[in-house]
Amino acid sequence: MPLFPCAPRGTNGDIYLYRRRGGADSLIPMKRIITLTMNPAIDVAYETDRVFHTRKMRTQQEHYDPGGGGINVARVIARLGGTARAYYLSGGATGCALDGLLDKHALVRFRIPIEGDTRISTSLHEKETGKEYRVVPRGPEVKAEEWQAALHHLDGPQADYLVASGSLPPGLPEDFYCRVCELGQRHGMRIVLDSSGDALRAAVRGGGLYLIKPSIGELRQLTGKALTEESEIAAAAREIVDSGKAEHVAVTMGHDGALLASRSGTWRLPAIPVEAKSAVGAGDSFLAAMVFALGCEQDPVEAFRLGIAAGTAAVLTPGTDLCQRADIERLLKLVPKPGDPQFM
Repeated sequence: MPLFPCAPRGTNGDIYLYRRRGGADSLIPMKRIITLTMNPAIDVAYETDRVFHTRKMRTQQEHYDPGGGGINVARVIARLGGTARAYYLSGGATGCALDGLLDKHALVRFRIPIEGDTRISTSLHEKETGKEYRVVPRGPEVKAEEWQAALHHLDGPQADYLVASGSLPPGLPEDFYCRVCELGQRHGMRIVLDSSGDALRAAVRGGGLYLIKPSIGELRQLTGKALTEESEIAAAAREIVDSGKAEHVAVTMGHDGALLASRSGTWRLPAIPVEAKSAVGAGDSFLAAMVFALGCEQDPVEAFRLGIAAGTAAVLTPGTDLCQRADIERLLKLVPKPGDPQFM
């Protein structure tokens, strides 16, 4: 079965895949995916020769993109040839601007209106040193009736995978993602989570997750352990799987690659050496590619390989841009396969 969809869309908008069975090709629909972004942002990226305090700094290469974990995941899935319906909160004048940016990307989406202003996240690249400065607001205060509306709109058997990604804005209970998980499970959805801090801790405590994607820093915070050795990282991820809290744990480790713990085993893949331009969106690209591959009925190890390629492709793009499919396809050839010496 090919990694990427190669069949025409159905009249209902579904993506179809060719699958060979008994010597003949048949069409099967790609799994349905929805994403949830409770704290979206307009991602703004600038470039300047040198950063000074007080003085005005003239910038070049300005980029404006719709952002937030779930929105980024949906954007990458679309670039890979799939489709995902993005649910997100949006409010104020900046919320209208976010909607306009989403129009440009032609995402299938559902806007949940709020009173507060959608946040603006800023990234500034200093050309002289290569350093990147990022300013990320907490987000607007969300009222109880607003976040409850999000749960209401998700309450239905509408997808195979529900990807909840990103931070929680002020006003939401720390167990919000637990509630999302319980809701999704009632309708047979596999819950994928990428968050941090108390929100991640509460969700893992509640269990029932299909896949979580903490960074190494987030895993350390979750476990309260230093996790300096690879064996310690693997043991911490396996403990989450063995306890039944999540079926798969994918840990991203920057220059050290990534690790995947599943019921069937634990694997680590090295990072692909490239010249990085920006780390913005690398984790979202990694997760999106994994979910996309799973939605194409690839096994978790193949999904992990595609995640490595997509995460690496993201750092090749400047500013707030995400990975490009051509880069992913090229880099995937460099990712070790099962049986290769580097596939551990």
